[in-house]
Amino acid sequence: MNKKKYAQWLARQQELTDTAKRENREFTTEENSEFNELQRQIDEMKNQPENTGTPPADSTRQAVEDERQRIADIAGLCREFGVDENQESKYIKDGTGIEDVRAAVLEHVRKNGTPVRVRVSEDEGDKFRAAAADALLMKSGVSVKTPAAGAADLRHMSLRDLAIECLVRDGNNAGEMLRMDHTRLYDQLAREFYNPSAAFPAILDATINKKIVTAYQSVPTTFERITTKGSLSDFKASKDHAYLIGGAGEFKRVAENGELQSDKPSTELLPERQLDTYGRQFSMTRQAFINDDIGFLSEVPGQYAASAKRTINKAVYSILVKNPTIYDGVALFHTSHKNLIETGCAPSNAALQAAILKMGFQTDPFGDAINIPVGEFIVPMGYGFTMRTILTSQTINTSDNQQAANPLYNLPVDVVEEPTINVLAGAGNAAPWFVGGDRTACNGIQVDYLNGQETPTIRRMETPGVLGFKWDIFLDWGITVRDFRGLVKNPGTIIN
Repeated sequence: MNKKKYAQWLARQQELTDTAKRENREFTTEENSEFNELQRQIDEMKNQPENTGTPPADSTRQAVEDERQRIADIAGLCREFGVDENQESKYIKDGTGIEDVRAAVLEHVRKNGTPVRVRVSEDEGDKFRAAAADALLMKSGVSVKTPAAGAADLRHMSLRDLAIECLVRDGNNAGEMLRMDHTRLYDQLAREFYNPSAAFPAILDATINKKIVTAYQSVPTTFERITTKGSLSDFKASKDHAYLIGGAGEFKRVAENGELQSDKPSTELLPERQLDTYGRQFSMTRQAFINDDIGFLSEVPGQYAASAKRTINKAVYSILVKNPTIYDGVALFHTSHKNLIETGCAPSNAALQAAILKMGFQTDPFGDAINIPVGEFIVPMGYGFTMRTILTSQTINTSDNQQAANPLYNLPVDVVEEPTINVLAGAGNAAPWFVGGDRTACNGIQVDYLNGQETPTIRRMETPGVLGFKWDIFLDWGITVRDFRGLVKNPGTIIN
């Protein structure tokens, strides 16, 4: 095998591929033909017998892969350090090993202090940052559904390698960056950290943001299934009137040629809705950077994102269990609200029907009957099996031990089983359960977010004198009981 010619053909294939990638396009017809012809010649040369016999197929494939990797490594190294393209081509065509190329390049940099030629446009810089962020996530074990182009090629990089790459791309001298130990490199990054155009902190931000979104969405909470969702544009208390069910006057019969009577819908001041800000602060320490703790980027931010969602979940169920005073000065569940079963018991056909009837007998603020269909049964952990048995049994035993049709069979409701209720009730205490109305018919509890932003936001903090990169993580939300009529409480019993 003519190894020199073999290397030249592979180098030409690599050049064709790099050109197309750089210009973000497919091969032209001529390029495609040339590439295929080169491949044909390569395949023919691989099949030619050597003096020692034809090499095994596995050895041939390995040789091809090794040569491709050598070319790719040389190309990447030369372009990173601004090596002339003619010299790069010479290294490839001469079959120079990657270690020899690296030594030659670094020696040239040390002697001449040659600055790196930044060859990427702003758009290409953005692509690199996106690829690096996905690479860090993948390296830390996070699944990325559609990684940015080039992410797979960066997965092998340590935090130190990535930091040097970023600093070089930001215009720092490559040789100087390579000679730095971890402490000096960290100090350099700290100086860059508050530069809004610096690549390394931007990559960390992007990595953390993606992890936060993924972690927040994957937390198994249930408050979304029992609340409505709203949006407020600021932190001021809302004081708007709202048109309520039944607030419009009845339709009147109009005689022939008669006149329609004017009507003005009745309104009632709903409870004030208001947002608050909730958050924490976390940091990536100097030790974490020196220890190459890439796992920090996936674990710690994700934990805080999950904590934010669990905090909302607990706050919603605290309202149900702790029964606070609401907008009319009365406890949420109260006999005057006609939404409280006074004697607690475990869920049963009779108990469920009693709670559903409580909701069915509700009237609007103007005295008219309303129809609130049941939407969900909200129960503590331990009642879910009972609820599903009730809803899937076609018959029930009557008081005289006769079989009768089950009126709750296949009732289209959602069974929400939530262990937070057990925790809030406390060990050894009765755990309540609830019936919630269809939220399209009547509001119950609403969770509002600032401008609809449901996932936490991060902000890099400038903390001089602190050995660490700090971030604030925060989310703006408010939880309001908007209407007591769509909720009924049974105090429940102790669950063993």
